[in-house]
Amino acid sequence: MSAPDSDLASDPPKTIDELREVAAHCTACDLYERATQTVFGEGPAAARAVFIGEQPGDQEDQVGRPFVGPAGHVLDDACRDAGIDRTTVYLTNAVKHFKWIPRGKRRLHQKPNGREIRACQTWWRSELDVIAPEVVVCLGAVAAQAVLGSSFRVTRDHGEWQQLDGRRVIATVHPSAVLRAGDAREEVYAGLVGDLAVVAEFLDRG
Repeated sequence: MSAPDSDLASDPPKTIDELREVAAHCTACDLYERATQTVFGEGPAAARAVFIGEQPGDQEDQVGRPFVGPAGHVLDDACRDAGIDRTTVYLTNAVKHFKWIPRGKRRLHQKPNGREIRACQTWWRSELDVIAPEVVVCLGAVAAQAVLGSSFRVTRDHGEWQQLDGRRVIATVHPSAVLRAGDAREEVYAGLVGDLAVVAEFLDRG
């Protein structure tokens, strides 16, 4: 079955578990054919903050949970250093299936295209509708442009508050950017922590 936009509109799931069950059968784009499984969001059902990344990685695809691989460990560290309790955050991705290309025995991440990103927007929008967070944090350009539009630039506007349907939205680099930064790793990590500290300050005030 394809992404059930009409079904969601006429009879929207009332819980994340119900959404997860429907999304497990999504065939709205071709990514499901090579992915192990749909990797849906995870976290408190009443989270005040929802973090949206790009897509599951190799380990996430195998385990079926978001942000459990190397980038997830970076995000754990960055949340801690910014003053955010990681266990209070709901984590999800703009695209729910792992897109990859083979390199020997390895499966390497491949950036999702516009059609794949659009096909998946039903899911993260539905997650936001169910959870109703105060803050949405976009991790990386794919998530930021999926949520805020194709003209948004993380390099230009990271750490600045935006709006989506009355909710506060902020964008920062994806934790995987830290892993790819080489000699600039400390600088990129500091930028990630700094942006998340803006979120932490807002949540502390609430």
